Amino acid sequence: MPSPPTPLPQTPGQIPPVLLSVEDLAVEFRSGDRHVQAVRGISFDLAAGETVALVGESGSGKSVSALSILQLLPYPVARHPSGSIRFKGAELVGAPEPVLRQVRGDRIAMVFQEPMTSLNPLHSVERQINETLTLHKGLGRTAARARTLELLRLVGLGDAENRLGAFPHELSGGQRQRVMIAMALANEPDILIADEPTTALDVTIQAQILALLKDLQRRFGMALLLITHDLGIVRKMADRVCVMSHGRIVEQAAVEAVFAAPQHPYTRQLLEAEPKGNPAPPPADAAEVLAADDVKVHFPIKQGILRRTVDYIRAVDGISLRVREGHTLGVVGESGSGKTTLGLALLRLTASQGAIRFDGTAIQGWQSRQMRPLRRQMQVVFQDPYGSLSPRLTVGQIVEEGLRIHRIGRGRSEREALILSTLSEVGLDEPGVLDRYPHEFSGGQRQRIAIARALVLKPRFVVLDEPTSALDMSVQAQIVDLLRELQVRHRLAYLFISHDLKVVRALSNDVIVMKNGRVVEAGPTSQIFEAPRQDYTKALIAAALNLEAIETGVVRT
Repeated sequence: MPSPPTPLPQTPGQIPPVLLSVEDLAVEFRSGDRHVQAVRGISFDLAAGETVALVGESGSGKSVSALSILQLLPYPVARHPSGSIRFKGAELVGAPEPVLRQVRGDRIAMVFQEPMTSLNPLHSVERQINETLTLHKGLGRTAARARTLELLRLVGLGDAENRLGAFPHELSGGQRQRVMIAMALANEPDILIADEPTTALDVTIQAQILALLKDLQRRFGMALLLITHDLGIVRKMADRVCVMSHGRIVEQAAVEAVFAAPQHPYTRQLLEAEPKGNPAPPPADAAEVLAADDVKVHFPIKQGILRRTVDYIRAVDGISLRVREGHTLGVVGESGSGKTTLGLALLRLTASQGAIRFDGTAIQGWQSRQMRPLRRQMQVVFQDPYGSLSPRLTVGQIVEEGLRIHRIGRGRSEREALILSTLSEVGLDEPGVLDRYPHEFSGGQRQRIAIARALVLKPRFVVLDEPTSALDMSVQAQIVDLLRELQVRHRLAYLFISHDLKVVRALSNDVIVMKNGRVVEAGPTSQIFEAPRQDYTKALIAAALNLEAIETGVVRT
């Protein structure tokens, strides 16, 4: 890492200079005759070396506020009826594009919530990080490559040399997020805007990334604007907190004051919200819905001019499992352990070896035409909701698509009733929701749309790939309660993939722990959490407890 810049001399007690000042900022989205007020007159400052957290539920205006700072909103669909954003005294609202280009990615950098949609799918990791180094620093190819390797190692991306040529789709969600953080830090910005920077990361990597951000902040005097729904992260990272609700800042104070004596009822509600309870046991007569024996997914590693296969990446390496009606099997493990690949293999969405049976019928080797009748009964909710929702379709069209393909509902009015009922169940019952597009919703709201799309078909087996990762605590609790209720009502079978062990414990009857494509431990949820046998499982549980200790202020051993 290059030597940090020499900090400005300060006398004891001197107030750091304000880098960013937001005053009376409003954001309005226009679609035809409709006007949606996303942000309503917010004001806050960010000083050098300070961390300010914007917290609130999905749709509260956190991400829209952050995008406004870099003027990245889709103008003229979005506009600022009022407000000012000044960086080092220079106005950014309405600034010319050349001025903004000098600021973006150089003096103010941003880590976006959804790395898969932020990274170019046609460019390698090396090329994407090199681009910002070349544009702003003018580095040559050799120097840029060395700097890129340094950054990838810094953010904990394993086997960095062999990842330079990788494309985004070849990385796990957590690995993609680390690449995004490396890109943002490349030019040592004055301000880093981190929009849910640990959303896709498991508990062990979360702690590493948070420690990394704090270390870099100290070394470079970098200010951090942190957007998150995780109050534990806020308590660990922030100096001041701005609590947002319906586009307004309802409470703003030092982090200690907010956690010790919250003044606004909404703030108290946020602090009390988290997933609770346990899943219902499967029915006594529960039939086996899905079974897998010795499932393997190996990706070839090709080298040389002739692209000969020299080895394999063993993403899934001989896994067997059973899922019954009304039963949830949790799958946990670090990023890159093979959790998502396993789920895709069970759905026959990626090629695999081994035996897979659905309702007692062997489906391994079936072609897409044979699988089509089963698709209604086998659904998936992906980790990245924005990447899985068509930006050209309205919410009504997205949720209706499966109903039309499988010929469910007699006419448009009956299908619309099913859609509205399902959207209401997942907490999206606001007026006009059917006619809006994915970009008009927050990340958490888009995740609920993705859940509704799967549940409207009333499937028997659902793969839930990090379905709550983009949601704030209160909505996580609602979604967990909803999934449990639907499971009991319809005897649904779930494969629940997550790095959030609190959510896994609240939803799963049994758990398998994965590492490097293999199952290292399996058993009832209570046994895995209270008496783990393997060292790797113990380390995961310990990391979760340490994170919980950070959140509550209680030290655990």
